[in-house]
Amino acid sequence: MLTGQLYRQVRDRFRKARLTTPELDAKLLVCGALQVSVSDLVLNEHDVVTDGEVVRVQVYADKRLSGMPVGRILGEREFFGRRFLLNAATLEPRPDTEILVDAVLDRVDPDRPSLMCDIGTGTGAIAISLLAEIPACQMIAVDLSEEALCCAIRNAELHHVLERFFPVCADYLSALRPGLDWVISNPPYIRTAVLAELSAEVIHHDPQLALDGGEDGLSAYGQIVTDAKKLLRHGGMIAMEIGYDQAGDLKKQLRHHGFGEIEIIKDLSGNDRVAIARKL
Repeated sequence: MLTGQLYRQVRDRFRKARLTTPELDAKLLVCGALQVSVSDLVLNEHDVVTDGEVVRVQVYADKRLSGMPVGRILGEREFFGRRFLLNAATLEPRPDTEILVDAVLDRVDPDRPSLMCDIGTGTGAIAISLLAEIPACQMIAVDLSEEALCCAIRNAELHHVLERFFPVCADYLSALRPGLDWVISNPPYIRTAVLAELSAEVIHHDPQLALDGGEDGLSAYGQIVTDAKKLLRHGGMIAMEIGYDQAGDLKKQLRHHGFGEIEIIKDLSGNDRVAIARKL
């Protein structure tokens, strides 16, 4: 069988099953199984694949049709132009979270040394992306899960920022001392009652610890903002990903704890996505 034939076979199976993105899923899985780039897949569609490679592609396709996300099948996900390894304790980084990274990059002096903290780091996607883009910064990466931190450390090694990446296993900022320049987080913000309404891909393959934001979806924010007030230096910044309907509540919390210059940044769909504020 030829590479192009194999891709089209998988694509057609996905189309028949009415997957949301059959072409993209097929390309990613075939490329992952054959260990080639997407451009190689297109340019070398007449290359012959081995029987073993065909079997591996079909196994990947079967997993996708059973409801497993592409990132879980491949064990990695792209974020901010970089490859991040996953494990069972980590949330798959989403494109919307790149808005949080962009928001920080737009407001930080890349030449000024700074100490940042990423709360609930998971794969380390946010922390490592910022370290890679800001050579003068150092990052404390906090997570309650040791398994997630192990994954983040591997990703920090992969992207050559481990010497500025400091993993801490703790609940929020409880283990840290004052002096931070930035507190950054993509915390769990989905209301507990809404979890059951999420897609099967999310419910069965993403860790609930990284999703459940409590009864009102705001439980993590209260702790983060309270801790950040104590640990940020004067003029320090806080940046958090938020749910589409949480901006009003977050503004109240931030003002109550002495933050000002509050900004709400929207995503490409026009929904509120990131809250940023300064400690006054």
